[in-house]
Amino acid sequence: MRSAPPAYDGSVLADIVSSTLDRISPLQGRLADLKAVCGDLPPARDLAAALAAPGLGVIGEIKRRSPSAGPIAPDVDPAATAAAYVAGGAVAVSVLTEPAFFDGSLEDLALARGAVGVPLLRKDFTLCPEQIWEARVAGADAVLLIVAILGDGQLDELVGVAGEAALAAVVEAHDAAEVGRAVAAGAAILGVNNRDLATFVTDLSVAERMAPLIGRGAIRVAESGVSNPDGARRMAVAGYDAILVGEAAVRAHDPAGFVSSLIAAAGGPE
Repeated sequence: MRSAPPAYDGSVLADIVSSTLDRISPLQGRLADLKAVCGDLPPARDLAAALAAPGLGVIGEIKRRSPSAGPIAPDVDPAATAAAYVAGGAVAVSVLTEPAFFDGSLEDLALARGAVGVPLLRKDFTLCPEQIWEARVAGADAVLLIVAILGDGQLDELVGVAGEAALAAVVEAHDAAEVGRAVAAGAAILGVNNRDLATFVTDLSVAERMAPLIGRGAIRVAESGVSNPDGARRMAVAGYDAILVGEAAVRAHDPAGFVSSLIAAAGGPE
């Protein structure tokens, strides 16, 4: 297991990876126990099917803070917010569970799980199989795999573990090389992050440039940077099946109305 992504040495991402390695240490050796618990759980909800439905799918995110923006919605109610997203037409909900830099938790995921029936994505910095099985136990239907922090062998392994756990894997890339690695790993759902993880600068043109490299073999998700209907329309025109919206959605006075406006702008139902 790598200690930090070499291309991001000295960056916030490297600090997050280091913190995550410390956090997951107690999980080591618990794989068999986590798998045993999963044997009694109901089937996971199908994120791929939800995202592949006609129109631009919206994944609304529960996000308390970020390293770039600082506090975003520190007092967010995960259950009420998730329910509002779904009322507005969101096909899935993403929940940040990283605690040190995003103030997230598995408790937030559990609260969202109790409020909605759509697929839930555990958004965290996944580095080991135990985290994937932990996500399944906590009620997630999908996990995030960030290409930038995983070696090829690690990425292949974790895609396989997600399949074994019956969870979808959203494989996240930011540039052409990472998209190529995600495709080579067999990503069924490929997310393009418009936010540079080294500088945290957001640019919607990243997803527009990466779309042709993905082809139609994977479901395409544009992540970060969509803050209004115009941004949603751009991602739909670029060929994305879904967008993941965090900061703008959780800050919205009317989250349901905000999600609905994104769907309508991309040609979905009012």
